[in-house]
Amino acid sequence: MQKLPQNKKIILFDGICNLCNTAVQFVIKHDKKDLFRFVSLQSDLGQEIIKYIGIDNQNLDSIILYEPGIAYYIKSEAALEIAKYLSGGIAFLSVFNVFPTTLKNFIYDYIAKNRYKWYGKKDSCMIPSPELQSKFL
Repeated sequence: MQKLPQNKKIILFDGICNLCNTAVQFVIKHDKKDLFRFVSLQSDLGQEIIKYIGIDNQNLDSIILYEPGIAYYIKSEAALEIAKYLSGGIAFLSVFNVFPTTLKNFIYDYIAKNRYKWYGKKDSCMIPSPELQSKFL
């Protein structure tokens, strides 16, 4: 995929989910090395990336971390992989990697299934401020 910036990790997120938008703001705040770029799952580019890496988007209820040309991660693996690169002691979350992926994803899926009910959702994807525009693709 030619459009993606080099040496950046792409986070695909649910652009209308309040919890997801809060998580994006958290990552931006703690991304001191400027490693991450963000793409809404609902956007054309988000759909193009999902198709390119071969994920079925019919029941996609997950954050995706895509490292172009290297790998992609979904659900709990994506969240823990992202946490590894954040400042402020967030990397300690990697201790959860001792648990089986099925258990981590069970918890992740439970939260994902209820996220709109618990946190609400927006009518449309968030529009980044001019200061943050460069972080969004």
